[in-house]
Amino acid sequence: MSPSLQGILWMCAGVFCLSVGDAISKWLGEVHSPIQIIFFRTLISLPLIALIAHFNGGLRKLTTRRPGVHLLRGLLATGTMLCFVFGLVLLPLAETTAIAFAAPLFVTLLSVPLLGERVARLPLIAAIVGFIGVLVVVRPGGAGFQLGALVVVAAAMFYALVMITARRYGVREYLWAMVFYVTLVPLLVTGALLPWVWQTPWPAHWWGFIGAGIFGIGAMACLTLAFRHAPAALAAPFDYTGMFWAVLLGWWFWGEMPDLWVYVGTAIIIGSGLAIAYHERRTTIKRRPTA
Repeated sequence: MSPSLQGILWMCAGVFCLSVGDAISKWLGEVHSPIQIIFFRTLISLPLIALIAHFNGGLRKLTTRRPGVHLLRGLLATGTMLCFVFGLVLLPLAETTAIAFAAPLFVTLLSVPLLGERVARLPLIAAIVGFIGVLVVVRPGGAGFQLGALVVVAAAMFYALVMITARRYGVREYLWAMVFYVTLVPLLVTGALLPWVWQTPWPAHWWGFIGAGIFGIGAMACLTLAFRHAPAALAAPFDYTGMFWAVLLGWWFWGEMPDLWVYVGTAIIIGSGLAIAYHERRTTIKRRPTA
């Protein structure tokens, strides 16, 4: 099996784990606060991340000279998780997933003012068109508009800022340090808020909290392997397989059926994302030195 195909398969496996973890969080959100869900999810994930770091170079890989950067990224990640889980509670799973797909588009748009990067015409136009796709799904002012849609848009914005800070500082930091602290800060923040929202979990919910944490770390491991085996521009578009799982899981467990506008907006967002990925792939190929 070629490395590229392995990368694609790992990407699909990682997206499946993310989708299952999101479905579990939505189920838990029917009883528990997003704060409690994020607390247990990060509590379970953090030791697993430390364990993976231990077998990938030792715990020294968790050291850092930029605690302030990690604190900022951790707070942004906290905003991402809380908004996204809250959105899962308020919206159908497929609609939440469709809006979250806008995060890479926001990365393209925000990289100009925040990183000073020059964005080529094709990805810039694609990002703007993709934002129109988000408006089609959200439908502000329309009969189908819900506050939860704005919450998920905020989650996508926070996540885009997490990715932009990773692009800026990731080369100077160990990978597992970046992952560790972006999980540690949400754990500490939600832990501090937990006494105000605590609901004693039912026995089945304990398995849900454990499952959400395990699927979360499984997704992280699979996505890391995906980008090790295949170029990012080739693997990244398979992130959109998450829409298939979101529709299937939403229909199976909650009887949710997205309306036509969700499908139309999702198609626009995915098309824009694929256009950006295609441009990145062409640019990468052109930059490779000739033999």
